[in-house]
Amino acid sequence: MQEPPHLATLAVHAGNDVDPGTRAIRRPIVAANSYALPDDPSQLSWSGTDTALYTRNGGANQGWLEDKLAALDGGEAAVALASGVGALHAVLFTFLEAGDHVVCSDVTYVATYRLLTELLPRKYGITATLVDSSDPEAVRAAIRPRTRLVHVETPANPTTRITDVEAVAAIAHDAGALLSVDATFATPVLQRPLALGADLVVHSLTKYVNGHDDAMGGAVIGRADLVERIRAEAMVNAGATISPFNAWLIMRGAVTLPLRMRRHCASALELAEFLEADPRVAYVAYPGLASHPQHALAARTLDGGFGGMLAFAVRGDTAAQNRFVADLRVITSAVSLGHDESLIVHVAADDERARFYPPEFRRWGHLRFSVGLEDPRDLVADLTQALDRL
Repeated sequence: MQEPPHLATLAVHAGNDVDPGTRAIRRPIVAANSYALPDDPSQLSWSGTDTALYTRNGGANQGWLEDKLAALDGGEAAVALASGVGALHAVLFTFLEAGDHVVCSDVTYVATYRLLTELLPRKYGITATLVDSSDPEAVRAAIRPRTRLVHVETPANPTTRITDVEAVAAIAHDAGALLSVDATFATPVLQRPLALGADLVVHSLTKYVNGHDDAMGGAVIGRADLVERIRAEAMVNAGATISPFNAWLIMRGAVTLPLRMRRHCASALELAEFLEADPRVAYVAYPGLASHPQHALAARTLDGGFGGMLAFAVRGDTAAQNRFVADLRVITSAVSLGHDESLIVHVAADDERARFYPPEFRRWGHLRFSVGLEDPRDLVADLTQALDRL
């Protein structure tokens, strides 16, 4: 029996086919809000998602992208939404009720933090316990009778902390809870959380999967019954549906994801080693370095590399960090990550989540560095001249 296609092949072919109307070998952009109804639409549900009806209920480009995403992550189904935060909100909206409890990584993307510590508690009485999810026993100790969801982010934004997904999945399932994993930093190229026991995996497609700084989207992948609940409850009724054009752009970008991730990983490791060796740099956080607290876990659980994200700081105060960034010429100072060009952003030590960060982050602040696809020699030269000017 022929073995199933490998990831690079799935990235190219999954979700794509010959267009029956034009015979084009690429899926077209179907920029339609509405689809033709059958002669007798009386039996249709106007909120249904199983028949092409209205783009808020699901469109052609969205469906093709979902086929590709499900194949890449090894899930039964996927739902593509308007942003990564929209995808995360859809998980929380669908599977939590008033009074429920969530255990979550204490280091996460800021919108995750605000949803779980401010908005959901205040609006709906949903509570969350934030823990160091790299310690499975801390996750176990945080479980309560009303815990319905465990959510982890690995590698974590911005500290690059690694969580053992398989260990946490066992803890969540023992408690009757679902496990969702934000795998935006890892992508399906480095880790497939569903194969490790997670129920749902969340991606900000805006980042690595698209990879070209020109489209926004998010996705949730997992078991069909769970994903279809998200589609019916959160997508249709909250309306964070991805646009046809963004879905088409992300599907195009995903084709080169395996190739790009190899370059991101190789360059990030080279730059992390360069920075760690420079005495003008206060610290470097990158899972590929032996100095990283979870380096051994990362080596065991990430496949083919350690990601394209690192954090570091130069020795100096906030003004010094800002001067260093301002002097960079190849690396761009901008938010987001996972793009073709290298991006850096300075976050001061008084960040609202800083109490959860390692001591060096709290002392120096941090520079979150998304290593792009440029020649690493040019990136090293750019960092060197900025350090010299500092």
